[in-house]
Amino acid sequence: MKYKLERYRMNGAIIGENVRAFSPISSGEPYLITVENDVTISTGVKFCTHDNSAIKIINGATDFVGPITIGEGSFIGMNTILMGGVTLPKHSIVGAGSIVTKSVQQEGCVLAGNPAKIIGTIDSIRENKKENVFNFQGMTSEQKKKAILEHPEKYLRK
Repeated sequence: MKYKLERYRMNGAIIGENVRAFSPISSGEPYLITVENDVTISTGVKFCTHDNSAIKIINGATDFVGPITIGEGSFIGMNTILMGGVTLPKHSIVGAGSIVTKSVQQEGCVLAGNPAKIIGTIDSIRENKKENVFNFQGMTSEQKKKAILEHPEKYLRK
């Protein structure tokens, strides 16, 4: 992962320390992407820093362009799309499959949906889901499997 992050930096993306990226941090304009410290980016996340639809609606134009900034300590869920011009504040959580089309100001918020909207806060999730968590740190895959199967009361139920 460290090698990949260096490659993204060499392409112009600004990436902080302790970033965990399971998706490429890239776009046609990687120099417009900023990922602050302690951010986790899940698999399938897309960064869209430009929009070529301008060519169809404005004579003599080709693109709309905007930077993307992910604030410190944030988590971006699987298959999220981040659109150009979006800034997420510190300690944001974006739910899986969301499309973030607008910036948010409220630190510690949870966003989800298409388009993504604030649906709660980190504090509310911490309180509502504290009985559903596991800690797999340092476990082998067999130990993890055992822990999961022995504690079905911790499973999320929707």
